[in-house]
Amino acid sequence: MREFRLYNDVMMPAIGFGVYQIPQEETERCVSDALETGYRMIDTAASYLNEKEVGNAIRNSGVKRGDLFITTKLWVQDYETDDALRAFDKSMKLLSLDYLDLYLLHKPYGNYYAAWRAAERLYREGRVKAIGVTSFSSERLQDLILHNEVRPMVNQLQTNPWYQQKQARQYLAEENIQMEAWAPFAEGKNDIFNNPMLVSIAKAHGKTVAQIILRWLVQLNIAVIPKTVSRERMKANLNIFNFDLDENEVKAIASLDTGIDPIYDDQDLETTKFIGTHKIHD
Repeated sequence: MREFRLYNDVMMPAIGFGVYQIPQEETERCVSDALETGYRMIDTAASYLNEKEVGNAIRNSGVKRGDLFITTKLWVQDYETDDALRAFDKSMKLLSLDYLDLYLLHKPYGNYYAAWRAAERLYREGRVKAIGVTSFSSERLQDLILHNEVRPMVNQLQTNPWYQQKQARQYLAEENIQMEAWAPFAEGKNDIFNNPMLVSIAKAHGKTVAQIILRWLVQLNIAVIPKTVSRERMKANLNIFNFDLDENEVKAIASLDTGIDPIYDDQDLETTKFIGTHKIHD
């Protein structure tokens, strides 16, 4: 398994298993299958409401804790410092873990400065090995860096062939912040799995379109967290380290970039209002 070294020398697997949108009643089985298949990085979040099921699967897997890389995320509702610390304790209890490998602020809304200082405290106390953010634009991330002591180690961004985040990728590389792709398959938008160019590249390598997308991202030094409920696709998604895309293939995929978010517009005011006011608990 390839790994990326974060700037604080923590090693992060290049590919993990994401549980967003997996039904709560299926989560434990899916995570158990993923761990049996060979995944060692699991990505969840308080807002997914399935941390308990993820924790059950981890506890029953027989995999040594030191071999796992577990990520969860703090929701906007809990961005005040004391709320953030309580939310972290709740997540740890649900996950049945003594420490976390990566803790992320889930969205760049609300009082994320207070939330970040709570994350810094958890990091200094050794309760979290690495801290970072999700869906932070480069200007918000730059501002966060300038006015805090600990720089984020990871920024998890939607990244896929339709929305390649080229400027963000360059900025993160300059800041030595690891980029991680959520929605690498764009949630199937624009019929991605039947795109003629991607199908052609997949046939040339005897791979699936999903494998081509994941390989492309990893070659760009981007960590990936694909989600699937199928054990066979879990296996296939891990099988991306026995081939390389050549320069022409990488350029061909680059040409698919639309620069337009295929899932939602984070500049839309109603989207901002929903995220900023959405509550996951009383």
